[in-house]
Amino acid sequence: MWLADPGERIQSGHTADDDKGSEPEDGALYREIRMWEARRAPDGTDLVRTFAYPERPLPPGGLDEYRKARKQGSRSIVLWADPHRERKLATVVTRTASRGRPATYDVADESGAPLGSIVREPAARGGQVRTRWTVQQTGRPAAVGHKGHPFWWVVWWLLWPVQLILAFLSILEGASARTPRRTKWRIDGETVLDWHDDGYEFQLSLLADWWDERLIAALVALEESHESRLGDPWDNVAH
Repeated sequence: MWLADPGERIQSGHTADDDKGSEPEDGALYREIRMWEARRAPDGTDLVRTFAYPERPLPPGGLDEYRKARKQGSRSIVLWADPHRERKLATVVTRTASRGRPATYDVADESGAPLGSIVREPAARGGQVRTRWTVQQTGRPAAVGHKGHPFWWVVWWLLWPVQLILAFLSILEGASARTPRRTKWRIDGETVLDWHDDGYEFQLSLLADWWDERLIAALVALEESHESRLGDPWDNVAH
């Protein structure tokens, strides 16, 4: 499961059920959370389907007010089943958040029933070197993941001068400068979620069959809203 950016093209060798353009029509939502289909196309290629359409609802103060709140770690997200907002899948609301401290997000279904919670603890706090994400589905034990493998963090800091050059190039040429991102969530030593680069885009693989896909889509939207590469995350842009 992954967040498809506006204008994203389906990778070579795969097809989508309905790969629409990036421009919104009649106020329709155009960002998509996509996932692989279990079935395949008649020609043997993998199929991709859109699971949800994420939206960032704005507070009464508008975008400026939202941006002030998000700097403190707050997020507000609605997941829709369709681009015209006819059926809601889930909502993400911030329970607690303050700058530089852990933020807790509650995820509920369309009726308001809890699906679970997601906690993001920033790096370099309370002896925590890496950012830690905790995902707990209602009725299930909590899964804990740490952002980036320790080895790649060591490489990152050893190559810090190179990272500065990449950051400069990203401004000039649109290249990507980002910290290590892969995250594996575990329960009692067993990996149940894997946020990884598949060679085309970062995506979240569900490695346990009991996950509620609505909660996982909320996690994808939150992960990408905290994206550390240069440029604005999806929920911080004007449109």
